[in-house]
Amino acid sequence: MEETTRPAIPDTLASVSTSAGSAQLAPTANDTPAGLTSAGSAQLAPTANDPLSVTAALELAKGLLENISLSIIGEVSELSDKPGYRAVYFTLSDQASALPCVIWRNVYDRQGLELRQGMLVEVTGRFTLYAAKGRMNFDVRIIKPVGEGDLRVKVAALARKLEAEGLMAASRKRPIPRMPERVGLVTSPRGKAVHDVLRTLRRRWPLAEILLAGVAVEGDNAPEQMIMGLSHVQANSPEVILLVRGGGSYEDLMPFNDERLARAVAASPIPIVTGIGHEPDTSIVDMVSDFRASTPTAAAEQVSPDRTELMAWLLDCAKRIDSDLISYFDRLSERLSRQATHPVFTDNEHMLRSRLLSLEHSQQRLLLAGDNLTTPFAAAISRLAAQLQALSPIQVLARGYALATGADGRLIRRVSNTEPGANLTVRLVDGSLVTEVRAVIPESMQTAFNYPEQTIPADADINPDGPTIHS
Repeated sequence: MEETTRPAIPDTLASVSTSAGSAQLAPTANDTPAGLTSAGSAQLAPTANDPLSVTAALELAKGLLENISLSIIGEVSELSDKPGYRAVYFTLSDQASALPCVIWRNVYDRQGLELRQGMLVEVTGRFTLYAAKGRMNFDVRIIKPVGEGDLRVKVAALARKLEAEGLMAASRKRPIPRMPERVGLVTSPRGKAVHDVLRTLRRRWPLAEILLAGVAVEGDNAPEQMIMGLSHVQANSPEVILLVRGGGSYEDLMPFNDERLARAVAASPIPIVTGIGHEPDTSIVDMVSDFRASTPTAAAEQVSPDRTELMAWLLDCAKRIDSDLISYFDRLSERLSRQATHPVFTDNEHMLRSRLLSLEHSQQRLLLAGDNLTTPFAAAISRLAAQLQALSPIQVLARGYALATGADGRLIRRVSNTEPGANLTVRLVDGSLVTEVRAVIPESMQTAFNYPEQTIPADADINPDGPTIHS
């Protein structure tokens, strides 16, 4: 069982009150308790010479006890809280005595308290006496913790509240970097915890840069200072933050159960590892952090790799890389060997052979198609060629005509275009003559010189008005 420091239980454990003011616990011969009933022939006001029966005595005690309301302080022991039972049974004890107690299930559930062995509580209720068995219990109507127990109830209520909001959900917790370059540290600058963390980080991971925020971790101002410390460290962008302190009593650790601090830790954009040296208890801040370590040293170990383990890991990585590279190059070599035997690389005409065959086939088809395409047009082509031949000036010259041009190369069409003494070039079918004009004879004077008449063919492409020189 956890060892805790309990407040001393006062010698006077009961404060007695009744609806009628005060009541004496030991009645006298003249006292008749109100509401007391008798069974059989039991006398209600006994004297020294008139003894009571067992039933009458128990009824007398029952009437006296059940009209008294008491508040009692004691330690919970022999707790029996079984699901489905209508009541919770426990024993309330101090250094010398023990009192069996019962609290009905509906009353217990309204208290918002979870009883534990060894818890110091204050109960309010009245005694009940079961006359048939002569057994007495204390019927509890109100129960509340005393001292540390009261703090635990408040912490448990806050834990349930934050859990209902989802701040403790496992899905919110982020992974902790194993080899961070910058580590934030929020703790007391004078406690043992800061030296434990720094020594551990220097030994395991000396490459890390430490950002220290010295704050109070105990006292009324501690939550506010720790919130400010977290804010300052977060502004310098570490990869992880350690929030730690050494051990202490439950009351000393209450700043880590502060709601404001818990919400600041839950809202941190950077993972937070807590290391609060109070192993039996878990604080609210532990519950909402990304990782809870049992001590400051354990928190430092969580964010730093062990040097021996790191070297072993690096050697293992090197071996795997070496093995993977060898396998990779072996596969490449095998692929290259297979590709080297491919016909593309062994036969220069492999890729062109099918194309050449296709080209030759297309050429033969084109030649065959060409003959078929020109045959329907052969007759028309011959006819057009004959027409062109008939219209050719060369053919006209072949029939005995000539063309005369002047010295400037212009065609002489009329006798008026030349004059005697002019040199003319006469074009015949087989060559040209250079002549001199001796005389110009107009058409009207042609018969006087007895020139034989010539008939110009109708289809001749010669201007009849031009001069004609006969050979």
